[in-house]
Amino acid sequence: QVQLVESGGGLVQAGASLRLSCGASGSTFSWYAIAWFRQAPGKEREFVAGINSSGGRQYYADSVKGRFAISRDNARDTVYLQMNSLKPEDTAIYYCAAQYSPVALATAPTWYNNWGQGTQVTVTS
Repeated sequence: QVQLVESGGGLVQAGASLRLSCGASGSTFSWYAIAWFRQAPGKEREFVAGINSSGGRQYYADSVKGRFAISRDNARDTVYLQMNSLKPEDTAIYYCAAQYSPVALATAPTWYNNWGQGTQVTVTS
């Protein structure tokens, strides 16, 4: 199992940028696929971006493609989500999730067994 802690959320205006971080501990981080999900009030948790264990493959939801970028630093046991050109509809709690997987990457939240506590992102118009 791996423990995850998100940070970097905040309150910003539309058009601004934020960088979220997801720090991991408790297991060999480089064996895990990592994803960011978000959940807005009254809505289901949705996939935002994911990265495979080596960092060589990334996948994005259509709603964030071209604005968000996911990356990882396995030496620091950290995954980042750079969010640019933020919109009010990006407002949500953002969660980091991990699943032991040397190769695969998935977008379904049920595939991931390890979750952080979440960090709030609020974008005002």
